[in-house]
Amino acid sequence: METMGNLRRTRYCGEVRAADAGAEMTVAGSVAKCRNKGGIIFADLRDTTGILQLVFDDSTDPAVFEKANGLKTEYVLIAKGTLRERTAKTDKIPTGDVELFVTELRVLSEAETTPFEIRDEVNVKDDLRLKYRYLDLRRPKMHNPLVMRSKVAKLVRDYYCDNHFCEIETPMLIKSTPEGARDYLVPSRVQPGRFYALPQSPQLYKQLLMLSGFDRYFQIARCFRDEDLRADRQPEFTQIDMEMSFVTEDDIMTMNEGLVKHVFKEALGVDVPTPFLRMPYSEAMDRFGSDKPDTRFGLELQNVSEAVAGTEFAPFKAALENGGSVRLINCKGLADQLTRKTIDKLGDVVKTYGAKGLAYTRLTADGETSSFEKFLTDGQKAALRAAAGAETGDVLLVVADAKNDTVFAALGALRLEVGKKFGLIDEKAFNFLWVTDFPLFEYSEEDGRYVAKHHPFTMPKDEDLDKVESDPGACRAKAYDMVLNGCELGGGSIRINDPVLQDRMFRALGFTEERARESFGFLMDAYKYGAPPHGGMAFGFDRMIMLMLGCDSIRDVIAFPKVQNAGELMSGCPETVEEKQLRELNIACTPVE
Repeated sequence: METMGNLRRTRYCGEVRAADAGAEMTVAGSVAKCRNKGGIIFADLRDTTGILQLVFDDSTDPAVFEKANGLKTEYVLIAKGTLRERTAKTDKIPTGDVELFVTELRVLSEAETTPFEIRDEVNVKDDLRLKYRYLDLRRPKMHNPLVMRSKVAKLVRDYYCDNHFCEIETPMLIKSTPEGARDYLVPSRVQPGRFYALPQSPQLYKQLLMLSGFDRYFQIARCFRDEDLRADRQPEFTQIDMEMSFVTEDDIMTMNEGLVKHVFKEALGVDVPTPFLRMPYSEAMDRFGSDKPDTRFGLELQNVSEAVAGTEFAPFKAALENGGSVRLINCKGLADQLTRKTIDKLGDVVKTYGAKGLAYTRLTADGETSSFEKFLTDGQKAALRAAAGAETGDVLLVVADAKNDTVFAALGALRLEVGKKFGLIDEKAFNFLWVTDFPLFEYSEEDGRYVAKHHPFTMPKDEDLDKVESDPGACRAKAYDMVLNGCELGGGSIRINDPVLQDRMFRALGFTEERARESFGFLMDAYKYGAPPHGGMAFGFDRMIMLMLGCDSIRDVIAFPKVQNAGELMSGCPETVEEKQLRELNIACTPVE
């Protein structure tokens, strides 16, 4: 191996073009591919910007040619030469019109054969890719999202700074508080038996910053939640966090529509129309069965409870008699594709969400088949068909349950499954909307009490203030979520700034005065000294990049992600530690069977 000596990179591989032909330059990177054609050698050199073809032929200095003859993939090089137009041009890469005729070459590092090929089309198990993540990140498909992530972070900072926001870091070692996901705990060495928590969000601190007079704050913040993983969840993740004083919901939504418009235009060249549609939570649930509706396609839910009222069909009758509902989606024109076998498989989907089964009616040109209509009167059948707008070629998929939440969850998931399965979704579209007027509370069967839908500091709607204690289930919040293509992109609320109202909220959530003070005393004390009206929101930064680039998982836009068991395959963490470290922290480990 050699050193760079007096060679220094003057250009990046992916940035040169035909207009640069004739220029002398030095490039550096890793060999993506080598081809020896007998008397002429081609090597594709890859750096963070792209690929440039290097060429060596019979006019090359013999010593340089001999060195090129020994090149292998992933060798690290620095090469000096003259850029020239290629004879055989290609449009597969941006630099396909040019090549570098090399006059000086140094091999800075050799490489063993990699466990998998470093190319986008490679078919490798995720576990192997994650074990060798540093190799996986060399592939353009994995490399480019992190470059985009960096670009978007700068765009976010520029936008907020241009709008009078101050970027402020909040602590990573904080007090553990209730009413959230499970905390990651950090033991204190200097205060034995006491623990910090890693922040699930900067929520309390950003509210305190408003009380500190900063008026507008933002931060690209690291957050931690000890929860089960799925495609868009990681135990450590990044938020775009912001807060504003002396504002209304409209002010915050307008400000953040502007952020999204700026980011999508500058990063993707996409013009996002504003203002976004605003949809109340109750409407989102009624129409889409979800508080994060995907509006790129139809298949909206329809309530047919009145149409089948009085039916003797047991599942419908039981649902209606117990305060539930009967709802359906009309899969228009899909009768030939939605066979009985396919419908049976869709029945398994709704059962995953608590539904007892899936009823159906298929209306084909050859006749109709139904799992339930023989139990309906002619009048009920006609009313059902009319309510559903049913025509020949349609399939009605029906769910009934005593709990409307179960019906919503099951049909909401079903419409997504059908939309994906039959290509009803425009994958190139970016459909934004706001979901507003969320419930302030939700009832937890596990805890046997009402808990905060978002967090305990969310302001109730003015017209619902008198319901906080008397009818918490009917109380709505000044809360809003930004939704993109069926994913929650971000969410926030107006915060409570009245200590008396905050006390009422804590009591409604079942907090004793002692417990509220133990958990949130520092915030309650701060309110005594004057708190401006304020509110804000937080975006899932990883999720934003994932949606912008059409990736399948946020793991694809995080440099070193965790897997399902919250471990990192590359480094092997989490891992046991030396007994000495545990003693210093006054911790004893008990084996778990």
